[in-house]
Amino acid sequence: MEKYFKLKEHNTTVKTEIIAGITTFMTMAYILIVNPQILGEAGMDTGAVFTATALSAFIATLVMALYAKLPFALAPGMGLNAFFAYSVCIGLGKSWQFALTAVFLEGIIFIVLTFLNVREAIINSIPMNLKKAISVGIGLFIALIGLSNAGIIVHEPDSTILQLGNITSGGGLVALIGLVITGILLAKKVKGALLIGIIITTVIGIPMGVTTVSEGFKFFSAPPSLAPTFFQFDFSQIFTFDMFVVLFTFLFVDMFDTVGTLIGVSTKAGMLSKDGKVPNAKKALLADSIGTTVGAIFGTSTVTTYVESSSGVAEGGRTGLTSLSTAVMFGLALLFSNVFLLVPSAATSPALILVGLFMMSPVKDIDFEDYTEAIPAFITIIFMPFAYSISEGIVFGIISYVLLKMITGKFKDIHPLTYVIAILFVLKIIIGTI
Repeated sequence: MEKYFKLKEHNTTVKTEIIAGITTFMTMAYILIVNPQILGEAGMDTGAVFTATALSAFIATLVMALYAKLPFALAPGMGLNAFFAYSVCIGLGKSWQFALTAVFLEGIIFIVLTFLNVREAIINSIPMNLKKAISVGIGLFIALIGLSNAGIIVHEPDSTILQLGNITSGGGLVALIGLVITGILLAKKVKGALLIGIIITTVIGIPMGVTTVSEGFKFFSAPPSLAPTFFQFDFSQIFTFDMFVVLFTFLFVDMFDTVGTLIGVSTKAGMLSKDGKVPNAKKALLADSIGTTVGAIFGTSTVTTYVESSSGVAEGGRTGLTSLSTAVMFGLALLFSNVFLLVPSAATSPALILVGLFMMSPVKDIDFEDYTEAIPAFITIIFMPFAYSISEGIVFGIISYVLLKMITGKFKDIHPLTYVIAILFVLKIIIGTI
């Protein structure tokens, strides 16, 4: 391990690295509970999705550990799974097989783009303020999903658009209790606060009739079969405009999420080079691409690098041994599928709401003084929760950005590729109304 990961060179030890890896797993293990529930909304088999989630996280993180040798962990990403289920499947009315095909194509494209070193060029074509706004908008979207799943916020026909639901009993009350508990854990800086909060809330839900424990419940079990979701692709629509928009959104969100996470966590670990580059960045991006491709084959949404990796870095993790430890934990989690699938949506809602909070932080860095920057950013943010669609937020954000910059004569602010993207989005809207 010393020779392969160069532990002394990175001023770390085997013990430190393993503890850091377990810490990272604790902070992101909530995805094993939340992801099957979200993709289940799209009609997918939750048991199969659980196995796909754990396996894709295991394989992608293993590649990161042994190939890139960086202390970063990967798993199906929050926000991307919400786009998969609520925008593509429920919003557009597409099948989950259609969405999985888009994810698979995304992974293949990312592998090619990584080898050709063009991902940076695409990233640079999108305005910085819109990149930040997308994170904020997705945060609000995820928080709304959490509030809705718990019944805290509801939509009543022939009433207001949204209103407060029943929070004095049932799932709404359990979710609010969980929100308070998880909030306290986060405030106290407890490692794995989201996962611990989910566990405590699940237990509280038992006497309240929200968590149902069946007779003969077993903690240990073989993982659910992948058969319902394995290689379930629909290639009949790969040349449609809807596929282009969905595929572009997957590519776009994953690209900025991964690169932003790599830069942020590397900065925190003091791992950036003198010119500000992430070490082994190409290898890290390849791990992300392989994870997404394999994950789609198994039956889950886009796999991405997790910002929760920073928790392991904070514990002293500096090499691939940290992520190797995290990968092993995801492998072991396959034996506890009954425990993870027992958790009710009311117990995961607090985690969704607080993940929304985490994704809101870039809002403080958006330029609100320049209205040609502020208005498109604001449109991007509000369209995602209000239109209940991540893609619509991106579409109208980019179109409004290009129009405002052109009308005010600020042509130099627009990257040539951004013009192309805006034109394609306008065509998408026109075609959609015919």
